[in-house]
Amino acid sequence: MPTHRNLWRELCSYENLELAFKKARKHKTLKRDVAEFEKNLEENLLQIRVDLLFNSYKPMPLETFIIRDPKTRKISKSDFRDRVVHHALCNIIEPIFEKSFIYDSFANRFGKGTLKAVERFDCFKRKVSKNNTRKSFVFKADIRHYFDAVDHNTLVSIIKNKIKDKRIIWLIKTILCNHRTKEKDKGMPLGNLTSQFFANVYLDELDYFVKHKLKADFYIRYVDDFVILHTNKNKLEVWKTEINSFLGESLKLELHPEKSKINELNKGVCFLGFRVFYHHRLLKKSNLQSMQRKLASLKENFENGKTDYDEVYSSIQGWLAYATHGNSHNLKKKYLKNIETLFPNNISSIELDRLIKIAKTC
Repeated sequence: MPTHRNLWRELCSYENLELAFKKARKHKTLKRDVAEFEKNLEENLLQIRVDLLFNSYKPMPLETFIIRDPKTRKISKSDFRDRVVHHALCNIIEPIFEKSFIYDSFANRFGKGTLKAVERFDCFKRKVSKNNTRKSFVFKADIRHYFDAVDHNTLVSIIKNKIKDKRIIWLIKTILCNHRTKEKDKGMPLGNLTSQFFANVYLDELDYFVKHKLKADFYIRYVDDFVILHTNKNKLEVWKTEINSFLGESLKLELHPEKSKINELNKGVCFLGFRVFYHHRLLKKSNLQSMQRKLASLKENFENGKTDYDEVYSSIQGWLAYATHGNSHNLKKKYLKNIETLFPNNISSIELDRLIKIAKTC
């Protein structure tokens, strides 16, 4: 880390706060809290700056709600003002950590994402099996209650290895402590930008253990969902035990006992919304059902003026780009019919055809 940089001054600069506002506002211009903040933008940004400079910044309580998509999850939403602060923080410290993240960590990183992770899996399955000519196995792992189990003190200790500015550390602790859980100094809220970033920082320790200590060549991680491919099942069994020990001793985490399994590669593996086989991959039906629910919610928000056409269009384009990577023609047809039914006067068949063409190039 370049020690000559004044990270706190950069974070609190008006230019950084203004950039943070623009990022926090993206696709949310019609939201009431965003519009209210923007009415007095300069005044609000200057107030945040003063609060940060005088260490008097205090985040608002999180707004918590439950979603079922398809599993039940508790999402915690920050006040828009606090989301601006989260972006301001990540603008400054994310580039510092990004340099040391391994190539095969795919979540919440520019140029990565679920589709890139699945493509990397396809590359690895061909290499490890020598183009399907030798028997291979995959250890598909999941960390138990990951976001609820992250230990604040361990996370801050990891961050301090690269960030020496005490005021930055104070802000990180302030954000972490705003999330109340049953166990003190544990957990991060689903839905926060900072949680997504900290999730990668925390498990970067696991990445280095797997790549440099275990020397696993074919390892991919997306948040707490990760896979390791190998020709030797016994080797994967040993690694599974060693990884679980490392997680417990170093990060106070544990593998999910039911979701962490070793299977033959040619029998297919569920990974990031796809059922991946050697010659093809299928889109999980639960993903289509989830997207249908999201479409219905988008329609309601669109009709109530809570979201705009661009957000609807962007969401549909994103899902189609995702769906085109699976051999699920009938599921995609159902999805397109659903779009035409829900938005008959807003998205024409010509636009749908254009979206599909765009999606195929993504």
